[in-house]
Amino acid sequence: MSVVSDTILGRLADSVPMAELAEWKFEGGGWLQVYQLSERAGTCSFTLAVGSIDEQVARLDNMSVDTSERSSGATVKTLMITDPDGNHIAFAETTDPHMAQ
Repeated sequence: MSVVSDTILGRLADSVPMAELAEWKFEGGGWLQVYQLSERAGTCSFTLAVGSIDEQVARLDNMSVDTSERSSGATVKTLMITDPDGNHIAFAETTDPHMAQ
């Protein structure tokens, strides 16, 4: 779980209700729960909505995280990274002002 907290989110978990569970609360609403379960490692994914893909890329590049997997569509820009276990973490920035942010 340290990769998610130290590298990706840039802060420690807001709550650790059990040794294998960490939770982060987001200002704009919502929570992320990460549960450590070795038999499921490498098979999970989640998406985080961000205000700026470019700022996220710059932050992750400074931490030597591979940010080469980027794409853009008509309404969203995305960045996909893979953690050391093979799980996928997507970052999404809306480019459509009518979409929720």
